[in-house]
Amino acid sequence: MLETLMLSGDAYNWVKALHVISIIAWMAGLLYLPRLYVYHCQAQAGSSQSETFKVMERRLLRAIMNPAMIASWVFGLWLFYSLNIWSEPWVHAKLTLVVLMSVAHGFMARWRKDFERDANQRSETFFRIANELPTVLMIAIVIIVIVKPF
Repeated sequence: MLETLMLSGDAYNWVKALHVISIIAWMAGLLYLPRLYVYHCQAQAGSSQSETFKVMERRLLRAIMNPAMIASWVFGLWLFYSLNIWSEPWVHAKLTLVVLMSVAHGFMARWRKDFERDANQRSETFFRIANELPTVLMIAIVIIVIVKPF
């Protein structure tokens, strides 16, 4: 069965394209959701504006970010398996950073639940800083994958 997961020719290119598309969608959400939180901090709890932010945040997380994260992992691991590059040091570095990106995703999901319950205790400044973490991780991941410094 595992032999059927091996990729060659056009199949490899399709899986790589789907991986990149998934990453773009996931990153869009990781960069946008904390920005929504910054604006949500400015809204009065229970106001119509706050309720609108809750809907936007829930839909972004559930309809875009969660499926994109899962697809990024599935297609990425499929590529690693197919290329048999598990022993490459850069692969371990990339996977470590992607795990950190997934942890950031998890924190964002938890923060959404705080807003959903009108229980957010974090400031706009906190979310402005949190908004930078996915950017830093993305830059590091791209450099590791393209440059392969080790």
